[in-house]
Amino acid sequence: MEGLMERLERAVTRLEKVSTTMQASSGMANGDCVNGIDGGLLQSLEVFDIIMKGPVSDYLSSSKAIGSEVEKHAEMVNKALQTQRTFLKMAATHQEPAKTELHDLLKPISDHIQEIQNFRERNRGSSLFNHLSAISESIPALGWVAVTQKPGPYVKEMNDAATFYTNRVLKDYKETDRRHVDWVRSYLSIWTEVQSFIKQHHTTGLVWSKSGPIAPPSLFDPPTIPAAPCPPPPPGPPPVFTDDDSEMGGAAAQHLALFAQLNQGMDITKGLKHVSDDKKTHKNPKLREQAAQVKTKTTASEKSSRAVVQKRPPLLELEGKKWRVENFEKKHDLVIDETELKQVVYVFNCNESTLQIKGKINSIIVDNCKKLGLVFEKVVGIVEIINSKAVKLQVLGTVPTISINKTEGCQVYLSQDSLNCDIVSAKSSEMNIMVPQGDDDYREFPVPEQFKTVWDGLKLMTEPTEIAG
Repeated sequence: MEGLMERLERAVTRLEKVSTTMQASSGMANGDCVNGIDGGLLQSLEVFDIIMKGPVSDYLSSSKAIGSEVEKHAEMVNKALQTQRTFLKMAATHQEPAKTELHDLLKPISDHIQEIQNFRERNRGSSLFNHLSAISESIPALGWVAVTQKPGPYVKEMNDAATFYTNRVLKDYKETDRRHVDWVRSYLSIWTEVQSFIKQHHTTGLVWSKSGPIAPPSLFDPPTIPAAPCPPPPPGPPPVFTDDDSEMGGAAAQHLALFAQLNQGMDITKGLKHVSDDKKTHKNPKLREQAAQVKTKTTASEKSSRAVVQKRPPLLELEGKKWRVENFEKKHDLVIDETELKQVVYVFNCNESTLQIKGKINSIIVDNCKKLGLVFEKVVGIVEIINSKAVKLQVLGTVPTISINKTEGCQVYLSQDSLNCDIVSAKSSEMNIMVPQGDDDYREFPVPEQFKTVWDGLKLMTEPTEIAG
């Protein structure tokens, strides 16, 4: 009988150990907290690691195959994603901190985004500028960790911004260099997988652990252990009475006098001085004019000082096969006359200026310009207007395609030989096409800005509305 009892006790002990192990593993699988660790959040971190080993690794390999600025840019992106993984790991093991400390935690990610975008700006003359632009326009997607309601759609919006430039890459290299096609596919797949990751684990915003310590104020520095307090200092020497006591007594007397005045009640206004009408601003227009002049001078000086700091030197030069025309202000005699078929022209940040391009050229890009006049003869590729305002474009010869994107106000004067060109517009307004009607006479046709889309049973049908013209 005693032997039977011993065997039963050993069996019960083994069953208790198995039960404890199963409960722990089940808690981790269901996202419960075991020993202060949120199992569901750690599982999400494993999913993020799969993205790093899959699409991110493919993107790095494709970037290395292309080399040059694209490879350097990819290394920056990899560092930024590694920093985000560190942030996600902290969220999985720590409770959410206060907003001020959260801002400090997000700063390393913000610095990476700024570094990546600055790299694009420093390499505007690169032949791989569309690659760099695709990364720079979409890298703010890393900020999804700060989006509180729907971070998934935010990442999709950034991915769409990249697609605008990756389409150009595909157009340039689809038939000539497969490496660039693989690069586009691998990079866009990163954000597609990140969207799925967010939808599965952080649908309504970043999920922090419900247990564990509060997140420290720094993402990389380990939390410091407070040192033992220093012993209290020895008592100071006995007080020495000096003449300063009389000064303190005087200050106390002033305070007593102030309270005495406040206690006068309604009689306190008897000591106020009378101000005549000629010294009152609301009754003397001359005083108002003087104040306005002082304020205007101050504002003008502040604006001029800011303008001096931000102004960049103008530039018109040929780099390899690219003409760079940048930072001109109120310059109406800009001319490029020594052109070749393989050359392109890039016009950036030119305001209230006029540029004339003679001869036959490959393509023209106008970026971030205001009140620019552009006159050219023949273009065999495309003319693109991006992020600009009040641009006037005149075609003297032929051009196959004119693209207008993110532009407010664009007038295109066509020639008789360019009437068959394609005009593509997106996210733009106030566009007008001037069609020649004889000698030096044009007829204006507005480009529709408002469209109507209907389902015809098989596909979507889109057409301009009557209001759009």
